[in-house]
Amino acid sequence: MGSNNNSHRSPKASQRLRELLADSNRIVVAPGVYEGISARIALSLGFDALYMTGAGTSMSRLGWADLGLATQHDMVEQAEMLANINPSVPLIADADTGYGGPVAIARTVSKYARAGVAALHIEDQVQEKRCGHLLGKEIVPREVFYSRIQAAVNAREELGLDILIIARTDSRQSYGFQEAYERLRRAAEIGADVVFPEAMTSKQELADMVRLMGSTPCLLNMVTKGATPELSVDEAKELGFRIIIFPISGFGGAIKGITESLTTLKNTGREPVDLIGVKEAFELCGLNDCIELDKRAGGKALAGIR
Repeated sequence: MGSNNNSHRSPKASQRLRELLADSNRIVVAPGVYEGISARIALSLGFDALYMTGAGTSMSRLGWADLGLATQHDMVEQAEMLANINPSVPLIADADTGYGGPVAIARTVSKYARAGVAALHIEDQVQEKRCGHLLGKEIVPREVFYSRIQAAVNAREELGLDILIIARTDSRQSYGFQEAYERLRRAAEIGADVVFPEAMTSKQELADMVRLMGSTPCLLNMVTKGATPELSVDEAKELGFRIIIFPISGFGGAIKGITESLTTLKNTGREPVDLIGVKEAFELCGLNDCIELDKRAGGKALAGIR
């Protein structure tokens, strides 16, 4: 069920993201969300877009670290829920390696687009991948990476979809800056809408990549305590990045808050006095929308809630 803040006249999320990228004076800020509550909070704060983190999805759905354990099914199901809480707000989603060869990648693009995802990113790690800011990543040959991007572009065109394709390279760590640039340059020539240089190690490298990519929009992955220097939104905009994602902002905050709450319970036998109440939590997650929907349809089941 979508929020009643949406309108059937609202542009598609992919179209909205394209409009945001067309404005050269702004940078799209997308906090990391991984389940319904984090998405609801981000939407309530009015962010331009949301970012579905693969790491957060793996941890929240499977209880395991981001080591390539989440399947295409896990990711599509989570993306569909997140994208449709408010379908007018673009969701940028991690699609890992595309979950297989060209046929599987075409299927991934189709499923993500039909789930309501505005943009997805596909990377050049091997299938047994890991988080981009962990050591020991293995990278596929250029030709395999280009085949992945070509398969995604072909699927979009053949199926008449509007989803944006983001090409991500993790090759900086193993093969250096020049290799990362060459891969992203070619991916943009193939048809990627945005490029994603993962784990650049200095501010100068970030600036150089944006400069070298010219008119192709660049995405900055801002991972707390990761390989990339930590920049603010304004600093990233000054360097010329067009999208900045903060994948840890949601689950990192949740881990900290839940740990503090449960520690208080363990140590005192009581919940913290400043916890969010159940009604306030329900209101965040659409209670009032549901009451109004029920009322407009002539229902009475929810009339007594407030």
